[in-house]
Amino acid sequence: MTDLATDLPAAAKPAPARPAKLRRFLAAWPPAMLLALGWVVLMLVVALGADLLAPYSFTAFDLKARLQTPVGMGGSWAHALGTDELGRDVLSRLIMSIRMSLLIAFFGTLIAAGMGTTLGILAAHLRGRFEALVLVLIDFQASMPFMIIALAVLAFFGNDITLFVVLMGFHSWERYARIARGLTLSANEQGYAAAVRNLGAGSWRIYGRHVLPNIASTLIVSMTLTFPEIILLESGLSFLGLGVQPPLTSLGNMVGYGREYITRAPWIMLAPSAVIVLTTLSISMLGDWLRDRLDPTLR
Repeated sequence: MTDLATDLPAAAKPAPARPAKLRRFLAAWPPAMLLALGWVVLMLVVALGADLLAPYSFTAFDLKARLQTPVGMGGSWAHALGTDELGRDVLSRLIMSIRMSLLIAFFGTLIAAGMGTTLGILAAHLRGRFEALVLVLIDFQASMPFMIIALAVLAFFGNDITLFVVLMGFHSWERYARIARGLTLSANEQGYAAAVRNLGAGSWRIYGRHVLPNIASTLIVSMTLTFPEIILLESGLSFLGLGVQPPLTSLGNMVGYGREYITRAPWIMLAPSAVIVLTTLSISMLGDWLRDRLDPTLR
């Protein structure tokens, strides 16, 4: 009886599978990539839970509390990152700015990837004049600085958040079109696409079920490179006053308004500037790492 009682807990003890999976996950990711991934996850959590995380309304101002210093510079925890020239809480505005900038970059990247991939696949499928037209548009987009186009469009049509997001979607669409066209032409010359076509499959099924999944990894890596570019572009346009307009706020908007107080209250622009640098650096590092892992020619 004693041996049976001592054997039962040992037999019922589960195997430590979860720590082994965690060790394998950590071993597959370099420390720098783990830090970059952690920062990106933190930014996503902040963007999704901005309404719950912001201690104050980002539009509420208190002139009696204007230009209060942050905690590390002698301020109080009531305003951990200090206040701006109107007494608005910098932390609350930073949280809402992260949400706005990430939303603009996310939808802008989706628009660019969707438009470029569609035109690239159609050019490879239709060929002829349509392909020539797409190639001309690609060359025109690549030769014209996008900042000049954005400044002209925003100055002529005005500052509207929907127009601004769509305009960001036109950034770097030619990159996706060029990649999608080249990979689709290569896939059409391979055996699997011809085999499916000989079985009677239509064009939608061939490109949607067979070609697109095979080129998706390259397009996803391109999206990780476009995402930080749109964040920087949005920040630059908002810094110039042609991006996100009050009462809305973004990272570039905060930097633009904070530049006037850089000598008296540098914390107003230092916090959003640090977020821009760390976010773009982290996403770029993850994109380079994914390219090395997913591109078979680099292995």
